[in-house]
Amino acid sequence: MAFDFNANEIFQMAIQIEQNGVKFYRNAAANVQKQEEKDLLLKLADMEVDHENTFASMKKSLAEDEKAKTIFDPNNETVLYLKSLADTRVFFQKTIDTTSLKEILKEAIVAEKDSIVFYLGMKELVPEGKGKNRLDAIIKEEMGHIRLLSKELMAIK
Repeated sequence: MAFDFNANEIFQMAIQIEQNGVKFYRNAAANVQKQEEKDLLLKLADMEVDHENTFASMKKSLAEDEKAKTIFDPNNETVLYLKSLADTRVFFQKTIDTTSLKEILKEAIVAEKDSIVFYLGMKELVPEGKGKNRLDAIIKEEMGHIRLLSKELMAIK
């Protein structure tokens, strides 16, 4: 049985993934020793909050047909399913060296790449007319994260 999703549901997942990113960066910031590393990680957490707000705003701007349910869900279980997907696919708990900024940034880049692959896959599950084209904006935001993280990683000596 295949599931189709609408853009509203995908934006909800995107918001959850950004919230997971905030936790990741804040937890990492608590473990590094150098203040400038702590500041960078907290800045990255703030950027995740900004992206969460961007996605929430984009979600609010969706047309009614982009929010329309694609499956019968009388118990509203789709939300729980989507949260579970978001929590286990990107920024999920991994064992990494959170005392090394270099390792944190490498892991963050992997998470951002995973999110892009995840959204590309989810895009295939959103029918035309249900906001499929809106997912490109999420993917573009995540690509921007990779550029920034890569720049910071390259700056580490």
